Amino acid sequence: MTQLALLLLGGVLADRFGPRRIMLLGDALRCIAQAALAWSVLTGHAALWVFLGAAAVRGLGESLFNPGLGSLVVHVVPGERRGDANVLLGFAQSAARVVGPAAAGALIAVGGPGLVLAVDAATYLGSVLALALLHAEPKPGQQASLLGSLAEGWSAFASRPWLVASTVQFVCINFLVWGPFLVLGPTLAHQQPGGARAWGLIMSAYGVGALLGGLAALGRRPTRPLVVATLATVGYGAPCALFALGAPTPLLAAGATLAGVGSTVSAALTDTTTQRLTPVGVLARVRTFQTFGAFSLGPAALALAGPAAAALGARPVLACGAAVAAASAAAVLLVPSVRAVDGRDDDRP
Repeated sequence: MTQLALLLLGGVLADRFGPRRIMLLGDALRCIAQAALAWSVLTGHAALWVFLGAAAVRGLGESLFNPGLGSLVVHVVPGERRGDANVLLGFAQSAARVVGPAAAGALIAVGGPGLVLAVDAATYLGSVLALALLHAEPKPGQQASLLGSLAEGWSAFASRPWLVASTVQFVCINFLVWGPFLVLGPTLAHQQPGGARAWGLIMSAYGVGALLGGLAALGRRPTRPLVVATLATVGYGAPCALFALGAPTPLLAAGATLAGVGSTVSAALTDTTTQRLTPVGVLARVRTFQTFGAFSLGPAALALAGPAAAALGARPVLACGAAVAAASAAAVLLVPSVRAVDGRDDDRP
């Protein structure tokens, strides 16, 4: 929750000083945190306070880096190519989630956890160097107070019903669908033939689905992007429904693949629409409110999924999640502005 709250500050700073500058600071902090942690592990001085301090600094870096990312795309990518840029960005993130754990395992086998942390620090350094090479930097923005800046960002967010509807939908998805799936899925998967390997296969299938979703969305510009994005979110409920039905591992993996496809497609189309229909001067703050709202109940979902399963049963809880995924998508599609947004219209209100 602390990191989510700091996101609001990151959004204000990105709009005020330019996203690249704030992202550079965020990556520098993450690099320092991981480098210090790597040094402590490699030298045998890995005390608990080092881990806590590194986590705090890394969390601050995340809060500074993430709000400016979507805003930076607007400054460096022409309007007609932003859709593909968002797809490629999501594709790269999904590929890192698939390849990263396997690479970390190989590095641990070769040189231990200290080497993994050192390589992680080097990747942040690489990001700093890449950002330093960018030259499309906007002029510093308004100089209103912190509260005034937040109020302006909130006004821009709240005045777009399609964005509010999408954010509320993801509050429901993260709290009632994906959070319970991440907690209860491993327990139910352990009951499948193969035990823990079944959960690994399911999550690998999710990552592959995210990659396939990126490939499918590349080069496409649907006429009604928010309708397509909303329909894609129904995929989040697929693995929940299959777990509730007691499906075998291959079908569960197929459902997870569908969820991965939906996650990439919905994120790319929603991000592109938000960039296109939001003034660039408040874009980082608008995206911050979007992220803060969508993930604010995530920690509560992880904490409450277990007690809910104990009271109702794991399969009924996941069945409820599948129903919420479908019902929330239907509710969003009832919002007129969601259906009205034209993907071919480049006007920026």
